[in-house]
Amino acid sequence: MGTRLNWLRAAVLGANDGIVSTAGIVVGVAGATSDSAALLTAGLAGLLAGSMSMAAGEYVSVSTQRDSEKAALAVEKRELKEEPAAELDELTSLLAAGGLSREVARAAAEQFTARDALRAHARVELGIDPDELANPWHAAGASFLAFTAGALLPLLAIVLPPSPARLPVTVVSVLVALAFTGWWSARLGTAPAGRAMVRNVCGGALAMGVTYAAGSLLGAAGV
Repeated sequence: MGTRLNWLRAAVLGANDGIVSTAGIVVGVAGATSDSAALLTAGLAGLLAGSMSMAAGEYVSVSTQRDSEKAALAVEKRELKEEPAAELDELTSLLAAGGLSREVARAAAEQFTARDALRAHARVELGIDPDELANPWHAAGASFLAFTAGALLPLLAIVLPPSPARLPVTVVSVLVALAFTGWWSARLGTAPAGRAMVRNVCGGALAMGVTYAAGSLLGAAGV
């Protein structure tokens, strides 16, 4: 259940990043020009660059995590082979530290060791489930899809409506989407939803305001 919640939270945050970053790009370009081709090109470039960056970053990060987990399991496996008595004492102490009496902790440690010593130490000592090591490809794919899904909203909002309505449609749709991702991320984390929604909406509005102002200044200067 915890792993699923982590993935859901990561997906919501990835979508949120896609919304904000792409909205900032297209709104900034809209401040300089109303040309549909320019807006579409900028939006697509931001979408592809952002999604690939997110995927690559997650792949590298989770690969490092997986390598660390595998190295820790290898060390634990060697220690269990070379010093089984010391490892049994260590597992007993860890279980006792969790609230069990010393006698019960010893009996539990012996049962865990007889059943699967490496798995017991991995879960109790290292906090690792050997059957659920972090998968970098899953993380990269999820980040790519989440960012892309979020980025599509401002991209479509800026290119599909008629020219006079593009900017207001984009701003309103982005702020509504950010309110939703703020609410959903707060719900996943069992935090107050109102505060998260306000932070998300204000952050997105600030980002769009800054990029629109920059685009307007550059457009006015003929850059």
